[in-house]
Amino acid sequence: MSVTRDIIATWRNPRRVMRRLLDMGQRDDRALMYLLLACGLIFVAQWPRLSREVTLNPDGAPLDAQLSITFFAMLMVWPIMFYGLGALVHLVARTLGGQGTWYSARLALFWSLLASTPAWLFYGLVQGVVGPGGAETAVGAGVLIVFLVFFALTLREAERAPEGVGA
Repeated sequence: MSVTRDIIATWRNPRRVMRRLLDMGQRDDRALMYLLLACGLIFVAQWPRLSREVTLNPDGAPLDAQLSITFFAMLMVWPIMFYGLGALVHLVARTLGGQGTWYSARLALFWSLLASTPAWLFYGLVQGVVGPGGAETAVGAGVLIVFLVFFALTLREAERAPEGVGA
């Protein structure tokens, strides 16, 4: 299945999609691609907010500077943090009886982030068009809930993975 179809399918049944991704075998290049694609889309989701901030505060940093800083954070810093978070989550899951691997925990985290990007894109649009307020807070909470639900369900499936799936 294509990545976009898998994202849509994840919104219906995250565990089934995660099982299919795990059954494809350990491919760290694929997991890294999911992470970088997610971070790139979340970076794009920041454009409306950054544009709004520059428009409302013309004396502040110019848009290209804001975009550069955000690009660096999203595509250089976030991936490193997510690799660390994936390792930490796997260690916690292991202590709670998880049977997955380092790879399966990373894949669950990275895939959950990528699968939640439609919500991130909507959140960026709300931030740029509506701005700060109740709508932004509600949509932001929704994005967090979507990501956490996806991650909980995919991690549950990933930690049931057999030991031979990867290291």
